[in-house]
Amino acid sequence: MAKYSEQFKLMVVREYLEGHFGYALLASKHGMPSSSPIERWVKVYGKFGAEGLMRKKHNKTYSTHFKLDVLRYMERTGSSEMETALQFGLTNPPMIASWKKTYLEGGAEALDKPKGRPPMSEKSKNQKNKPVEEREMTYEQKLERENELLRLEVEYLKKLRAFQMDPVGYLEKHKQRYHSNSKKPSS
Repeated sequence: MAKYSEQFKLMVVREYLEGHFGYALLASKHGMPSSSPIERWVKVYGKFGAEGLMRKKHNKTYSTHFKLDVLRYMERTGSSEMETALQFGLTNPPMIASWKKTYLEGGAEALDKPKGRPPMSEKSKNQKNKPVEEREMTYEQKLERENELLRLEVEYLKKLRAFQMDPVGYLEKHKQRYHSNSKKPSS
């Protein structure tokens, strides 16, 4: 999707409002593949003025409750994404389509999950450089880690005992397993 500058959007909207060109002719004149963005810009400009065409510096996050209200309104009234966006003061109607898709695929819980990677706090940046053992762990996490280490130790001791009791048999048994894992079918 092409990104258009605020100045370009405002210029195209003003051309449309002057009444010399329709949506399709303006799209063609400016080499745009579709007139849909122009229609959206004109409606957003009508509702919010030039401010509505400006890119937001910070992406606003909306609550799950708000997203569900928007989707329910759209379903209840049969409004388009554009009409719904204008009703709720949103300047980016395609965002509603994204919410709808997310909701249909994963339900209300999926709307609660933030997109993208969360920002790193200073604390986590500092912890990232520390080895795992030095990072703060809850008591439960420490116990789980200790249990895992003990399980590994028991497995190791079992294998060591089996090897000591019958080294030849142990090697034969495991040689077959490792030998069969290393053979890869030729393609």
